[in-house]
Amino acid sequence: MNRSPFFADLLNTIADRGRMMLNLVRGDEPVSADSLGRLCARLLSSQGEASGVAYAREILERWRTLGADGRLAFLHVLRDRFGTDHAKLAAAVDAYRAAPDDRSALTLHDAAEPARQELLRRLNLAPGGIETLVRMRQDLLARLPTSPDLAIVDADFTHLLSSWFNRGFLVLRRIDWSTPANILEKIIRYEAVHAIHTWDDLRRRIEPDDRLCYAFFHPQLGDEPLIFVEVALTRAMPTTIAELLADERPLVQPRQATTAVFYSISNCQEGLRGISFGNFLIKQVVEDLRRDLPGLT
Repeated sequence: MNRSPFFADLLNTIADRGRMMLNLVRGDEPVSADSLGRLCARLLSSQGEASGVAYAREILERWRTLGADGRLAFLHVLRDRFGTDHAKLAAAVDAYRAAPDDRSALTLHDAAEPARQELLRRLNLAPGGIETLVRMRQDLLARLPTSPDLAIVDADFTHLLSSWFNRGFLVLRRIDWSTPANILEKIIRYEAVHAIHTWDDLRRRIEPDDRLCYAFFHPQLGDEPLIFVEVALTRAMPTTIAELLADERPLVQPRQATTAVFYSISNCQEGLRGISFGNFLIKQVVEDLRRDLPGLT
């Protein structure tokens, strides 16, 4: 789940040069949430692009080596050390009250933003950064039931991921039997509504002309689908889902179909839970089907 090879190689080159400049050598110091917190502070204060990419890559590489306890401790570091500067915010509030203009409003807006948000933006500079941040949020979501105090950290993840995964960045792709096997395997794995048990089962759902599957992808996540929907073209509304999934059934020529049944939609990335894709996906598929199959009602 990476950026394009050229862009990823370029970022790695920048990070390597930055790492040499900053002498980011781990030595004998054990990786800990506290040491990562210090690196995060350096990242926020860094000025050059090479140093920023180097710090970001180093932080994420070290985060991947942490165990469960270390990752929980790091989430608390994010909460405790990189929140809103309340003194700065109070001063901005006073300034806005004294002179409520656009400039003071912008200053107030900037002061209200937690340092975590800028930190996450800078971590996203690392090669494969967005993939690791999605995994980090997946870990965070698993912690929320027992650590509800981390909800404030999740709010910042949600805010930024909603921006990075907005509709303008998503790519709609048709999934059929000619789709690469690594993607088809993920369709089998991620199907959350009507389980796909075998390759033959999958083939029945995507190879016939009256069975369609569409998925959203993000350029920085490569061949990892974000969400997919399965569609059946029929001549009438089925009375049961079993009719659509039957091994033996009459085939319908797409041009003769009058109904498109969206019978399964599955989110694929737990770390993107709560980021809305479903409505966009369905609307886009409906538009495409109406264009290609005007007989649908």
